[in-house]
Amino acid sequence: MTRHIERRADALSRERIVEAAVALLDVAGESGLTFRRLAESLRTGPGAIYNHVANKGELLAAATDAVLAPALAAEVAADVRAVSLAVFDAIDVHPWIGTQLSTNSTQPAMLRLFESIGRQVKALGVPAGTEFAATSAVTNYILGVGGLNAANARSVSPGTSRADFLADVSALWASLDPDEFPFTREVAGQLRDHDDREQFLAGIDLILNGIRLLGRSN
Repeated sequence: MTRHIERRADALSRERIVEAAVALLDVAGESGLTFRRLAESLRTGPGAIYNHVANKGELLAAATDAVLAPALAAEVAADVRAVSLAVFDAIDVHPWIGTQLSTNSTQPAMLRLFESIGRQVKALGVPAGTEFAATSAVTNYILGVGGLNAANARSVSPGTSRADFLADVSALWASLDPDEFPFTREVAGQLRDHDDREQFLAGIDLILNGIRLLGRSN
């Protein structure tokens, strides 16, 4: 058994460890990622993993970076709508990413996301003093809406479809007191029929249109 574990450890690489960590995070979330469970999935010992990754924080950053690499690739990152939607979709598939990006602003994936958005915002010609605020608005919208969408998806009871869930919430909104919640009642039908990705992009467009106005007034 010892020789078998040693052979598995010799075959380890940082890439294999990160790939296994992503798979474990997708199933168990951040709290379920431990070096013991990761070692079991890789059929090795925790010590062999520490030869490649110093701690859980480094492993989470590496896993986030790996998952977001396609979204931040050069051909995608050249368009703010494309990178925004790619990150939104990545958070939808890997909900733990939203937390990681929001709580660690210095990790490589977060820095690359901010840089990508910032370059596109700058290209819109906004005044120098508003570049940071405009870039932060887009970035925070991506992380906020992406994280909220992922949280909503996890809150749906097993066996309940998205359509059924939205229909129930829509019915609840429609039944609210008309004097206290006139607007919420009015848009209840839109909630029932909306598409998450389309609504997300509509929000991105609203922010970008405002940023373009800043550029024109410069």
